[in-house]
Amino acid sequence: MQPYLNLKGGFERVILKIAQHYKAPIYTLEYDRKGTFPEFGDVEVKILGKNESVSRLLPYRASQGFRYGYNFYNLKIKEDYDVINSHISPSEWIRHKNKRVVWYCHTPPREVYDLYHVRMRNRSGREKLLYAAMTSTYKLIAKGIVRNIEQIAANSNNTKERISRYYGRDATVINPGPGLDYSEFSNNGDEKFFFYPSRIVVNKRQDYVVDAFRHFAKRSKKNYKLIMAGPVSRDPEHRAYADKLRKLSAGYRIEIRTDISDRELISLYSRCSAVVYAPINEDFGLVPLEGMASSKPVIAVNEGGPREVILDGKTGFLVNSPAEMADRMQFIAEHQSAATKMGKDGRKLATTRYTWDAFFDKFDPLLRKTAKSS
Repeated sequence: MQPYLNLKGGFERVILKIAQHYKAPIYTLEYDRKGTFPEFGDVEVKILGKNESVSRLLPYRASQGFRYGYNFYNLKIKEDYDVINSHISPSEWIRHKNKRVVWYCHTPPREVYDLYHVRMRNRSGREKLLYAAMTSTYKLIAKGIVRNIEQIAANSNNTKERISRYYGRDATVINPGPGLDYSEFSNNGDEKFFFYPSRIVVNKRQDYVVDAFRHFAKRSKKNYKLIMAGPVSRDPEHRAYADKLRKLSAGYRIEIRTDISDRELISLYSRCSAVVYAPINEDFGLVPLEGMASSKPVIAVNEGGPREVILDGKTGFLVNSPAEMADRMQFIAEHQSAATKMGKDGRKLATTRYTWDAFFDKFDPLLRKTAKSS
C-alpha cells in the first residue's frame, strides 16, 4: 500500500525492492510510469479509485491528503491475502477495514508533526486555517488506527522515536539497503564537484548546501562545482522552492538537474569529490549509503538519520551549520588522500552493515508472524 508512485526517491526504491522480492502487487492512487523508476513496470501496480467530489475544491496538498485518507480508510481488500504491507502515510489507514497489517514506517507525516510549523510558514491565512483543521482531524483518526496495527517496522531509530512520541507504539528498526545494488556503484575519480542528490523540496534543505557552497567558493581558489539533482513534484510549494534555489545559485558554479536517469545518478556519484546531504532531521536517508557505496566521503548535517550511518571523521563529516559544511568542503578539496581513505572506509561499512539480505532477514519474520495472526 502506497499513496503515490510518481517520482524517483528513496522510499520508492524500498517499495520496489519489497514488491520484487515477494512478487507482490502494489496498491496506489497515483502512478506515473514515466516519472518514477521504470522497474515498476515489471511488477503489478493496481490503481485505486478516487473521490474527487470534495477534493477538487481544496488546495493541491489538502486535496491529496483528503483523497489518500478517504481511499485507504474505506478500502476493503476483496482478494485473498496473507499480510498487507503499508508504507507512506496514510496508507496504514488500510487497517481500518482490514487485518494483518505490517506498517513499514518511513516516517510519521512530518508536515503534521515535527515540520508542521515549517510548512505552515509558506501558506496563506486561509490555507493555514484549513491545514490546522485537517491536521487535527488526521491526528485523531491516525492515533486510533495505529493503535490496532499488528506490527510496525521503522527504517531508523530516529523514526522509531517519532512513532513512540506521536502514537505511543513501539517499532522494530529495520534499516533498508541501498536503492541500487552495491555492485553498480564505483569510484571513477574526482572531477572536482560536490554532489547532492535528492528530491527538490523544502525539508531536503538544498538552500543549506547552496549557502555552504557559496561560503566555500568565495574563499577557495579551487575551481569546484556543486551539482544538485532530484525531481520536482507538481506541488506549487515545491516548484516555488526550486525557483528560489535557482535564484540563490545565480553567479556561482551550481547546477540543478531535475530529471536524471539511474545511469546518470551512478555516474555523478562515481565522479564527485564528496556527497553532501542536508535534510531537516531526516528519517534515515539512502543518499549517504549510496555515497559511501561509491567510495566517497559524505558531508551531512548532524541530525536525524545521517547520525546513525556516518562515522564522523572516518567515513565523512557531520556538521552543524552551513559555515561548518563549507569548512569540510575545503578540507576535502585540500586533503585528497584523507578523502580517499574516508571513501574506502565508507564503502566497507555500507556493504557489510546495510544490505538487502540483512533487511529481509528481519522483515520476513515480521511478515510471517503477522500473517499467522487472526
